[in-house]
Amino acid sequence: MEYKKAQVSIEFIIILGVLLFFASTFFLIIQENMKDGTYQQENILVKEIALIVQNEINLALQSGEGYSREFELPQKAGNLEYEINIDFGVVYVKTINGRHALTIPIADVVGDINITTNTIEKINGVIYLNA
Repeated sequence: MEYKKAQVSIEFIIILGVLLFFASTFFLIIQENMKDGTYQQENILVKEIALIVQNEINLALQSGEGYSREFELPQKAGNLEYEINIDFGVVYVKTINGRHALTIPIADVVGDINITTNTIEKINGVIYLNA
């Protein structure tokens, strides 16, 4: 009788160990999927910021002489702070933590971009940004 109790105890510990292993594996997989989803969402937000700038410049380029408009960029890309620059015909957006960066081609502009309110104008065929 003593051996049966010991056998049941050992079987219970083995089953409990297997269940714990599968539960841990399941939660690790879920956590990885959530990380991937967050990373992709942050990437989308950075891309949207760059596309806002590209679209505003393209709109000014296609508009008539004397075009002027104000537009705003978000303070943060989700919860991430970012930097944005315009150099040599590209807009460059990079998060401060360095996890995300993106460049998108744009038409030539005079001036620079701010992470606040921006003014874009077309004067004599030249696009001015905060100039």
